[in-house]
Amino acid sequence: MITSSDILHGKILIVDDQKADVLLLERMLHGADYTAITSTMDPHAVCELHRKHRYDLILLDLQMPDMDGFQVMEDLKKIDPDGYLPVIVITAQPGHKLRALEAGAKDFISKPFDVAEVLARVRNMLKVRLLHREAQKYSKMLEQRAEERIADLQESESLFRNYTDSTPDAIVIVDRDGNIVLVNLQTETLFGYSRTELLDRKVELLIPERYHGVHPGHRDRFFAEPNYRPMGAGLELFGRRKDGTEFPIEISLSPLETKARTLVSSSIRDITERRQVEAALTNAKAVAEKANLAKSDFLSSMSHELRSPLNAILGFAQLMESGSPPPTPTQKTSIEQILHGGWYLLELINEILDLALIESGKLSLSLEPMALPEVLLDCQAMIELQAQKSGIRVSFTQIDAPYFVEADRTRVKQVLINLLSNAIKYNRAQGTVEVTCSANTAERIRISVQDTGEGLSPEKLAQLFQPFNRLGQEASAEEGTGIGLVVSKRLVELMGGEIGVESTVGVGSVFWIELNLAAEPQFAAVAGEPLALLQARVQHGAALRTLLYVEDNRANMHLVEQLIERRPDMRLLGAGDGARGIALARAHQPEVILMDINLPGISGIQALKILREDPVTAHIPVLALSANAMPHDIKKGLEAGFFRYLTKPIKVNEFMETLDLALEFAETGLDNETQLIT
Repeated sequence: MITSSDILHGKILIVDDQKADVLLLERMLHGADYTAITSTMDPHAVCELHRKHRYDLILLDLQMPDMDGFQVMEDLKKIDPDGYLPVIVITAQPGHKLRALEAGAKDFISKPFDVAEVLARVRNMLKVRLLHREAQKYSKMLEQRAEERIADLQESESLFRNYTDSTPDAIVIVDRDGNIVLVNLQTETLFGYSRTELLDRKVELLIPERYHGVHPGHRDRFFAEPNYRPMGAGLELFGRRKDGTEFPIEISLSPLETKARTLVSSSIRDITERRQVEAALTNAKAVAEKANLAKSDFLSSMSHELRSPLNAILGFAQLMESGSPPPTPTQKTSIEQILHGGWYLLELINEILDLALIESGKLSLSLEPMALPEVLLDCQAMIELQAQKSGIRVSFTQIDAPYFVEADRTRVKQVLINLLSNAIKYNRAQGTVEVTCSANTAERIRISVQDTGEGLSPEKLAQLFQPFNRLGQEASAEEGTGIGLVVSKRLVELMGGEIGVESTVGVGSVFWIELNLAAEPQFAAVAGEPLALLQARVQHGAALRTLLYVEDNRANMHLVEQLIERRPDMRLLGAGDGARGIALARAHQPEVILMDINLPGISGIQALKILREDPVTAHIPVLALSANAMPHDIKKGLEAGFFRYLTKPIKVNEFMETLDLALEFAETGLDNETQLIT
């Protein structure tokens, strides 16, 4: 008989990497007079502790660095000989609850903690665990005394009934023919029959009629190979009550060998509540996915609407900056301000969209082995001008070893540029920034960015990775969105890494990221060289080539007109909609077509499909130029068959280079960029 004293002395292990949560749980349990409590913040130590102490209950956090709770549960299953996993998972994410139960957890506790709920669940689980251990001990005793018990079954039945009546599941023991030999009290409660009504009746009485034809065959196969089959091993069926109603059940099967015969003991659990939770979770997931889809559509639309006017602002400003005659000093200053503000607004749009994509789970990463020294060289070149303007000396420590990390090259550069930019912006006058690398373990490398700025107090460090929180720098002369570090943190974590900071007020700060090391790939990609200002590549006396631009926005059309005026090798045709663009393409056979996506009538993608299906125009390379700049928009465009996909606002050098690639393709049929990659 399990007493309150047994429960209070049950051995409990708390596993959580958050010290505050561990202390809170310990305080709760000590306050309720639980005595045998151990805690650890190291998930790797759990199995060794359990192997040594055999805990009655483990409170396990799911979200931990290096090793999550699901892996811990898998490892615990390997060392627990009775197959029972005494785990209550702790999670702040409702979506993980079903997966945790499927992984073998017996219950879950949600963060933030409710004291009464925690104590109730702990008490119930300790009671069940101690009952399970008593059951194991008793089962072993039953096995050792099987011959004695079979000889006098009636005498031992009372004791066995007391044991079975104390278990939370219904227990039904049947013989090879399916006759019910014994049931416990929970069976009567669950199915609505009395013991007298069930004993010596066929077990099919408790099963819906539609299963009657196949159930005897299942029973025969079990007796042919009578092995223990645990709860949750795929044996999920339906039970039928005396009143004819059905309910979902889960069963475990155990062979019970006696001197005279072999019996099968079935533990039956009502999983109606679990199914309701599963249905609720499924519905919640569907609602969340629908909301995410709506959010993605909104972000795509917002991106387009914001980028379209920016295209005109930045495009014409670039034309004015490089026009002939050159602008006056006053005009040049104004143009620089326009460009500075425009590119900053574009950066803000991109960071907001990045953060929204990450939070919605829609951001895709390309994780592959990448050469870290090459990325650091790129970052050094990209940050030099900002450092020079600010009077900050930036040094990159030479890396001797050719380190490769498993990461997304573009996103690593984005994170490092953000850290370097912050280190420069918030440094002291004539300060320094030092970038170093060190292999902390055999699996990870740390990249550190150390500055000589004012440093951060513990209060500010606690707020560091909050969106739109600039830590009191809002009124400073330095521009910033307040979300760059948030995006960086999310990106590093998505790549399986970690980001952190150490700071001393008056001395400076060290921001660091850790990434997983990778083996050197068989074929390493060659890093591209920085682009110089591009000029039209045309030989003297070369034939005039035609660009057809399909665009309904007059400002965008006028911008491209002025860009093409700078190319003596080209002329421009314009069309305001897709249908007219197709007609002009058929009539004039341009070398290249530049296509907007959002057009009146038919879309740019539909127009591309028509051009591709027409033998007269199928050979013409078509470039997309659109304000639809979300990753899935670009992917959709390239899959539709665009030669390249350019996004607004136009970057003049990028536009000119892509136009040259398309013209070369039109002449040779070869995509030089693709050839280089292959």
